Parts: sequence; C-alpha cells; structure tokens
Amino acid sequence: MPAYLIGIFETDEPEKLREYQARVPEVIAQYGGRYVVRGGEHEVLEGQPPGSRYVVVEFADRKQAKRFYNSPEYQAIVGLRTGASHGFLSAVDGV
Repeated sequence: MPAYLIGIFETDEPEKLREYQARVPEVIAQYGGRYVVRGGEHEVLEGQPPGSRYVVVEFADRKQAKRFYNSPEYQAIVGLRTGASHGFLSAVDGV
C-alpha cells in the first residue's frame, strides 16, 4: 500500500532553504519516492495550518518512506530544512 510523507512548513530563511530544495529531489528519487505536491497554490478551507508551504511525497509503503527519512543521504541534508523552516512532517498510509 502506498504511503505519503506529508509536510506543512513555514520558511524562516528562504535563502538557506534553497540548498535543501536543490538536493532533496535526488535523494527522494533514490528511495523510490515521487512528489505529488511541492509548494503550489493552495486555499485553506478549514482550520489554521501550521505553515504555508505544503509537500506530499509518495513512496511504495511506509517502510520505504521511513527508509528514505532515516537514510544517511537524507540525514546529511535534513538540517538544511529544519534550520531554515518550522512545521511538521508525518508518514501516512494510503488506501
């Protein structure tokens, strides 16, 4: 069953985030992931989101999503994101 990494973030330092944005697609692809949503226009229909930047990445399953997240390649660059933004990231099983 597919699984999705879903993140909503607010960028604190856009310049610092650019390096992460340039490097992360290759690591996602290396672990079989693909972007479903990466930024883009959005409209809040209900509630208060914790940020304005939305990201959804699809993986074959949650195990593979966690393999990506815990990989040495991703761990080497995740600090670029966490140092330049705040929000949340969650692994969710699809249907």
